[in-house]
Amino acid sequence: MAVFVDMNIMNCTEVKRLQSVIDTAAHLGYSTVAINHVADFEKKKMEIGKPILPAELFPSLPIVQGKSKPIKIVTRLTIIASDPSHCNVLRSTSPSTRLYDIVAVYPKTEKLFHAACTNIDVDLICINVTEKQPFFFRKPPINAAIQRGIFFELVYTPAIKDSTLRRYTISNALSLMQFCKGKNIIVSSAAERPLEMRGPYDVATLGLLFGLSEGAAKAALSTNCRAALLHGETRKTAFGIVYTMKKPCSEEEAEPVCKKAKKE
Repeated sequence: MAVFVDMNIMNCTEVKRLQSVIDTAAHLGYSTVAINHVADFEKKKMEIGKPILPAELFPSLPIVQGKSKPIKIVTRLTIIASDPSHCNVLRSTSPSTRLYDIVAVYPKTEKLFHAACTNIDVDLICINVTEKQPFFFRKPPINAAIQRGIFFELVYTPAIKDSTLRRYTISNALSLMQFCKGKNIIVSSAAERPLEMRGPYDVATLGLLFGLSEGAAKAALSTNCRAALLHGETRKTAFGIVYTMKKPCSEEEAEPVCKKAKKE
C-alpha cells in the first residue's frame, strides 16, 4: 500500500486552523505532512524564525486513516525571491536552514530559477501556478536539477478554486512536462483550510491533467516525496547518509571463524 505525503501545509497564525488541516490530512490518508513556513524576500528582508514543532500543536498526533499509526509532521522552509543573492541564507551551514527538514525556493525570475536548478542548496523548486509563467523553461537547468536530486513542486489548490487559475496551473505544468517528462515532480496542496484538501487518489487523478502518467502522478504523492525528504537529510548532514545492512554469511564462511574462536 502506498504511503502518501502532502509536502505543503501552509503555516498560519491560527493554531486551531492548522490543527484542523492536519487532522483532515490524516483522515484523508496522508501519512506525512510538511508544515510550510514562507519567507518572502520580494517584500522585504526577512528573518527566518524557528519552525513550529508537532508537540506545540498536538498532545498526541492524529491517527492516519487506514494505517492505525500517528501522522508524521515535518518542517519546511520556502524562500520567495527574485535574485540569487536572496538565497545566501540557504547555505547548508546556515543555522536557521538546518532547523528545517525541507528547504524550497520559489523563483520569480529566470536567473534565480537557473541558479536554483544548478547550484543553490535546496530540496524543492516551486513552480508558479497562479499566473502566466514569467519565463520559458529550458532543458539544461531542468536536467541539472534532476541530476542533483532536486524536485519540482506543483500545487493543486488554485486549480480547484478558480477557472482562470486552473488554466494557469495546467498550462505551466504542461510547459514543465515538456522538459522533465514527469520526472522529479511533487504535487501538494498548499492548503490553508481543511476544505482545500483532497484525497491522494483524487489528487493523482488531477495530476493527469498536469501531463503526468498514472504512475508518475502516484509517485508525485508518495515515492518522490520520500526521496525529497531523504535529500533534505543529506543536505543537513552536508556529506550525505550511509545506510548499512548486516549480510548473513554462508556456513563455509562462518566455520573458520567459529574454529578460530574456539582456539582462542
